[in-house]
Formats: sequence, C-alpha cells, structure tokens
Amino acid sequence: MQTSDPSPDTRRVWPIIVATALYVLVSIPAALIRGNGEFIFYILVMLVLGAGVYAFDRRIRFPAALLWCLSAWGALHMAGGLVPVPESWSINGDQRVLYSWWLIPNYLKYDHVVHAFGFGVTTWACWRGLRTIAGHARPSFGALTLCVMGGMGFGALNEVVEFVATLIMPSTNVGGYTNTGWDLVSNFVGSVIAVIAIGVVSSRTY
Repeated sequence: MQTSDPSPDTRRVWPIIVATALYVLVSIPAALIRGNGEFIFYILVMLVLGAGVYAFDRRIRFPAALLWCLSAWGALHMAGGLVPVPESWSINGDQRVLYSWWLIPNYLKYDHVVHAFGFGVTTWACWRGLRTIAGHARPSFGALTLCVMGGMGFGALNEVVEFVATLIMPSTNVGGYTNTGWDLVSNFVGSVIAVIAIGVVSSRTY
C-alpha cells in the first residue's frame, strides 16, 4: 500500500543536516570556553527544532533552498551569541558579541537582521505547509496574511524561549522590554517581505 507520507530525498536533506551538525559541534566548545550557559540552552533548543523541521519535511517536502535558509539562520544565531566583535565597533549592552553590534548605530542591529531573516524564512515555511494542507492554495491576500500571522506566532514562541532562558540563568544577553519589542517588529518586517516575495514569484506561476 502506498503511503501518503513521502520519505525525504537523502541527497537533498543529508548535506544540510551535516552542515548544521558541523556548526553546532563547533558552537558547543565555543560556548563552554566562554562560559556561555545561555547558548548551551539555545543549542539544545535548536536540536529540538531541527528534529521538528525534519519531521515536517517528511510530510511537506520543503524546497532545499528553504532548508538551507533555516540552517543558515541557525548559524547566524550561533555566531550572534558566540563571535566577539572588536572594541572599535558600536554595541548595545555590555556583551561584545555580534548580537550586540549596531550595523547602523541606534537604528539597526545584527539582531534585527537575523530576526527578520529567520522569521521571513519561517513565514515561507508556513506558506509551503498551507499549500500542502489546502491542496496547493493560491497566494491570496487572506492566505498570505495567515502566513504572516504564522511567522509572527513562531516569533512570539521564540520570545517565550528567551524569557525562559532569563528565568533559569543568572545572566543572558536577551535584553529588556524594548529589545523584545524590536525583535517583534523585525519578525513582522521579515514576514511581510517574505509574503511579498511569495506573491511576486507565485504571480509568475499561476
């Protein structure tokens, strides 16, 4: 009997798994050397999320480009908390790492860009999931709005994880209420850019 649950193409998935595993394996000793318990926690979260993506991919068959983008997001996240920046670079806060780096002083941080990219990709994943569930739904305003809300919802879940980190660890680089607000704004911007791109690309298909 033929199953409705397609097996992933190993030639498509395994290079991404290997690449992701490599930077995670590099990140673990880097976090331990720096005494960064926060990122040990985040690495564990990433392993859970990676297993979830793999499980969803078995049903949805995400494009390889989307999976690579998710892996790249994880790498940017790990680098954000573990890679130090020079003294001459402008930062926000007292931890001199990429996540604190002002790309445009007082306006745009590395953190904002990573949030926008990551939850833009998550919105793309929501669209692929919706298409599968709804039988290749067209990119209507309602469908794309639902995907933005899905991306924003995952973004809110990320803030819950960060909040848990502040409760179980004495010192984190999560930031306060203003930082959370800008994280959510960045998530929204990334999600909106993603659905605009989906709409433009899909308009050439339908």
